Amino acid sequence: MKVLTVTVCSRDRGPPTCFSFVVFCQSCLLKPLTVFGFGLQQQKNLEGYVGFANLPNQVYRKSVKRGFEFTLMVVGESGLGKSTLINSLFLTDLYSPEYPGPSHRIKKTVEQSKVLIKEGGVQLLLTIVDTPGFGDAVDNSNCWQPVIDHIDSKFEDYLNAESRVNRRQMPDSRVHCCLYFIAPSGHGLKPLDIEFMKRLHEKVNIIPLIAKADTLTPEECQQFKKQIMREIQEHKIKIYEFPETDDEEESKLVKKIKDRLPLAVVGSNTIIEVNGKRVRGRQYPWGVAEVENGEHCDFTILRNMLIRTHMQDLKDVTNNVHYENYRSRKLAAVTYNGVDNNKNKGQLTK
Repeated sequence: MKVLTVTVCSRDRGPPTCFSFVVFCQSCLLKPLTVFGFGLQQQKNLEGYVGFANLPNQVYRKSVKRGFEFTLMVVGESGLGKSTLINSLFLTDLYSPEYPGPSHRIKKTVEQSKVLIKEGGVQLLLTIVDTPGFGDAVDNSNCWQPVIDHIDSKFEDYLNAESRVNRRQMPDSRVHCCLYFIAPSGHGLKPLDIEFMKRLHEKVNIIPLIAKADTLTPEECQQFKKQIMREIQEHKIKIYEFPETDDEEESKLVKKIKDRLPLAVVGSNTIIEVNGKRVRGRQYPWGVAEVENGEHCDFTILRNMLIRTHMQDLKDVTNNVHYENYRSRKLAAVTYNGVDNNKNKGQLTK
């Protein structure tokens, strides 16, 4: 047995980039080899215009024509401003004044509403999954089970759609993001908050929010945020992880969002005039809490992250991580319980 050291180098622009590896062989050269350009792709500059630079435009036109789908789940106790925040986020009366309040909807633990939103020629089919009555009972044992069942049922629907002969129309109703509303108590997470997030963090992207943040002073809010993040880490709860990027500007944006987690939000659909400017906010005897003012709350950070910068990543993580985990578990269970499992077993192993 002989040992041969092979060095592979790339002669692209700049000095050669080399790496070495060892080969064990019966009959080979005894001296080390250096191979230039072996098996490496070289970048070539075209002399004229070909046209494949328009591929992104083709994808863009096709995507706009098809439209986009996004499913957002809101979970939290009644009275934390979930409906108001959704209306504020999408500037639409998804929850109109005529819509029945949580007390009238408490019979159904999970319900969904769909609305088609159009902006600048782009249409978004938005599905809001609400949880009226969550955590409002005297005994909240297993109150997260209907939510888990709903998420799993949507995964099941998508898995069945993938298995059909005709897969041209596959509506994506999987839950892409869960906004979990934390009551602004100032005393950390409740046992129900911890248990719910632990049960769901493997199934959906969780973004924790401090609801009605205008009830806390800035100092109380900062202290409350630190306490919540400390408890999330202690209980090993996996909240949505922002993707790493090489772009410096995007990295700064992601760092800014991470530093503000959990996001403290205020929702309002009331237009108030402040210093000659019309803003959405809440009027108090001592002043106005502006919804879109970054010094008052994190509403703009949530909206930009959820809609303008990370909506596609939330969908990608749902598809590539959470759905794939569900799919592999489901298919593994079918294989385990199926007839094929015993095909290769011998007489002694049966």
